[in-house]
Amino acid sequence: MTILDKYILKRYLLTFAVMILLFIPISIMAHLAEQIGKMQDNDAPLNEIIEYFGNFTVYIGSQLLPIFLFLSIIFFTSKLASNTEIVAILSSGVSYGRFLRPYLMGASIVAALMFIMSMYLVPKASEGFNEFKYKYLKRGGADRVTNNIFTQLNKNDFIYVSSFDPARQIGYNFTFERFDNDNNLQFKMAAANIRWVEKDSVYRLTSFKQRSIVDGVEIVETKRRLDTIFPFKINDLTPVSYVAETKNLVELNKFIKDQKEKGASNINRYVLVKYKRWALPISAFILTIIAVAVSSVKRRGGMGINLAFGILVAFIFIFFDRVFGTLAEQSGLAPIIAVVVPNVFFGILAFYLLQRAKR
Repeated sequence: MTILDKYILKRYLLTFAVMILLFIPISIMAHLAEQIGKMQDNDAPLNEIIEYFGNFTVYIGSQLLPIFLFLSIIFFTSKLASNTEIVAILSSGVSYGRFLRPYLMGASIVAALMFIMSMYLVPKASEGFNEFKYKYLKRGGADRVTNNIFTQLNKNDFIYVSSFDPARQIGYNFTFERFDNDNNLQFKMAAANIRWVEKDSVYRLTSFKQRSIVDGVEIVETKRRLDTIFPFKINDLTPVSYVAETKNLVELNKFIKDQKEKGASNINRYVLVKYKRWALPISAFILTIIAVAVSSVKRRGGMGINLAFGILVAFIFIFFDRVFGTLAEQSGLAPIIAVVVPNVFFGILAFYLLQRAKR
């Protein structure tokens, strides 16, 4: 590593760290000012509030890392350009590709940080962040799908409830069907509702009715109430919407596999979270190249023009990410496309700007 590499890499990482330390406290104060009323109204304990903002720092910081990285590179590279340092470096015989190398080294370090955080640190923070949010800030808010829930427990067993009340842990219009390996119905249970009885560790079915097929003969059994057990947990009927965000890489892969086997209707939401975690480090390299290509040229407007362009690109990046993410979750767009398209678009932009900067 040459003196040039050390110089640029040090400025890269130092400016990035300062940007994080500058904006994270501002984000915390702004969020606190916005939510303090709800916390007081819902009697949120001080220790839980402190823990919440610790989780908030990790959760929000991880989502904004690419933007912080992008703006910090534009900031310090524009200063290098305004001081004619970049002109001196390139005039000494250093190629633009060689000049870019320490930036890519810095991007590698930040990408590794993003990967570790998104795979192992952020899931725990996300769990605490979302639990507090729905407990105190969005009390009564819908944190899961509660209507027309269909789940495949395994190859042969299927369950359905028309609606589910998470607070009371009751499912309405419950059915349980079991088929044999030849796809013939063995029996079908139906009940007006299903409720988990914690003290007895059983499920209580009300207005129970079961229709069984034995040797071609239909047998019907009815009961006003039946206590029984099933091979699932009541909350498995409909996991919370943010459940994928709370799992590390190994847990997430297993969870997605289980949900696919169950035929979960919102599987795209979970797969999207997985692909976004893998795509996040890639965005660090793309945004680094764009930032260097834009800010390495000395302009008449100086740093202000570069920062204005950087903020515009950051907003467009977030817009693309949100729009394609929503399409994947709600309109059936393949999650891999929702993740790849924004990166491809900005990758092409990075290549174009880099070629212009080399001139």
